[in-house]
Amino acid sequence: MSLAASHQKRLHEEIGAFRFDPLGYVSFVFPWGEPGPLALEDGPEDWQKDVLERLGNGLLTTDAALREAVASGHGIGKSALVAWIVHWALATVADTRGVVTANTEGQLRTKTWPELAKWHAMAINRSWFTLTATALYSALPNHEKTWRVDAISWSENNTEAIAGLHNKGKRAFVLFDEASAIPDAVWETIEGALTDSHTELFWAVFGNPTKSVGRFRECFAGGRFAHRWDNKQIDSRSVTMTNKALIDEWVKDYGEDSDFVRVRVRGVFPRAGSMQFIDSERIDGARQRQLVSDMTSPLVMGVDIARHGADQSVIYFRRGADARSIPPVKLRIADLMALAGRIMEEVIARGPQAVFIDATGMGWGVFDRLKQLGCPGLVAVDFSAGPDRSTHDSGAKYANKRAEMWGFMKDWLRAGCTRDDPELTADLGNVEYGYDANDSIQLEKKEHMRKRGLASPDNGDALALTFAYPAIKKMRTAPVLLRFRSSVRGAGWLG
Repeated sequence: MSLAASHQKRLHEEIGAFRFDPLGYVSFVFPWGEPGPLALEDGPEDWQKDVLERLGNGLLTTDAALREAVASGHGIGKSALVAWIVHWALATVADTRGVVTANTEGQLRTKTWPELAKWHAMAINRSWFTLTATALYSALPNHEKTWRVDAISWSENNTEAIAGLHNKGKRAFVLFDEASAIPDAVWETIEGALTDSHTELFWAVFGNPTKSVGRFRECFAGGRFAHRWDNKQIDSRSVTMTNKALIDEWVKDYGEDSDFVRVRVRGVFPRAGSMQFIDSERIDGARQRQLVSDMTSPLVMGVDIARHGADQSVIYFRRGADARSIPPVKLRIADLMALAGRIMEEVIARGPQAVFIDATGMGWGVFDRLKQLGCPGLVAVDFSAGPDRSTHDSGAKYANKRAEMWGFMKDWLRAGCTRDDPELTADLGNVEYGYDANDSIQLEKKEHMRKRGLASPDNGDALALTFAYPAIKKMRTAPVLLRFRSSVRGAGWLG
């Protein structure tokens, strides 16, 4: 036997001994402390060690699929742990089959799978497997289809893609990355797949606890499936690799028991029904609060322009804490020039000091016409533009102008007064939020809301537009108003 063959034989024997010891495997196959990417690392974090040990011990004793659920704060190394488990599972049992999925295809392709690629490249046994953009499989001839793990993006309406995972008498596993946002239908499909008897089966799910409803939440204390899962919740502050300075800022900005800190730091599920940007208590408070008028504040007008036939253009007025006294105007006018004329009527009738108009997309046409008509205090607002104000009460960081305006509106709702308008109440409560690559708050897009069966939040956006920029109260003279009326009549928009 050649020296190389002898070395491979011994390596197979050593690694085979880690069949029920994933922690031992991770410690053995990766170059901890050696020159290179792991030069300053001496092994997994304590929480990762705990999960790996529980996984190995659980497979020794269970007759059914072993289930591990981990909810955690941000940046604790979940994707690294997923990569280690994949590598260990394939390397220690021949003809193992597995599936890895995530909350979105983007997460799977740009975070989960690249993390696996990084660790695979460092493994002492990397030559055993072939890595592609969507799979890791055995390099042995005739085992490409029977000894593999696949990265599969789910579809709520087509779950068959992740259903065929039976591997009787061997090992089969499923891993969820960012599991909180994976729909119940996908979970139910996996339930049916992991049913083979006399087979090593395990299912591990990881994620930030972004939703207080759904199957991921039900894996934990108080959930109807908690008794089936070995669950763990990890506070980011207990992990050495996390950015403690940033976490301290979050706690100071939002408060220890805020949903932001509960989800992003403590690994605790939010109080709201989901990652609801504005909580129901705040919305109800503004709707029920006794109005105290303040005529010294400027009157501001926000105009959201509809983009689809089912949506409506909405005008909202606000004077300081008062967004109640003046009723909103809701319009379904397809012709942009006619819509501009109708908006100008409200400007003349109400005399706002500022008119903030949604100029995203087709809104620019309305803005240009209003500018031609001499609309006073007119300001175009591009929802997708960068944020340009930094005086939020919460100290939050926002990804774009729309999120920033909603942030100011959210702060204002603590003391502001809104109308008892079911459409506005629904809009304010339906919008969810997430985070971009810079950990800035990003609101759910309107098209995503439609996919969830919700209406575009036109009323909420119109009110949010009244917070686009500060406004100063100015006196407006009768001759100015008369000129506006004359201009609009001359253009044919007023009878």
